[in-house]
Amino acid sequence: MSEIIIRQMNLEDVPGVLEVEKASFTGPWDAEIFYKELCENDHAYYFVTCLDERIIGYIGTWIVFEDGQITNFAIHPDVRGRKIGEKLFGYALTFMTGKGVERLSLEVRVSNIAAQSLYKKFGLVPGGIRKHYYTDNFEDAIVMWVNLK
Repeated sequence: MSEIIIRQMNLEDVPGVLEVEKASFTGPWDAEIFYKELCENDHAYYFVTCLDERIIGYIGTWIVFEDGQITNFAIHPDVRGRKIGEKLFGYALTFMTGKGVERLSLEVRVSNIAAQSLYKKFGLVPGGIRKHYYTDNFEDAIVMWVNLK
């Protein structure tokens, strides 16, 4: 079996990340957002997971002092169900903890039960609702968070 690699995302990864993004979301981010995150946002840290040099997933984080935020997270539908998302999410949490993050939060669609289950494995709990958060269909988001320290 091929080895799954997790590493920091770079500009050359954007086309591969866009493939994952478009396969995963009805309202995908465009290349410009990723380029801005990588080039202009000093708080952003993005990671990709690769299988046989193909990008199969990514996760974006922001770190502002002791607060961490997951900005975006996706695994290509072709490889879901293999615990790749769990490995990538765990990697990001370990990275953030190493950077001094004490609290982590994210938003997740109320309909995305699989993602909510994954986040609960890492101790995140629901903390509130953001009404009509997702602009593609005005679906609500559940805000989830965890104290890491």
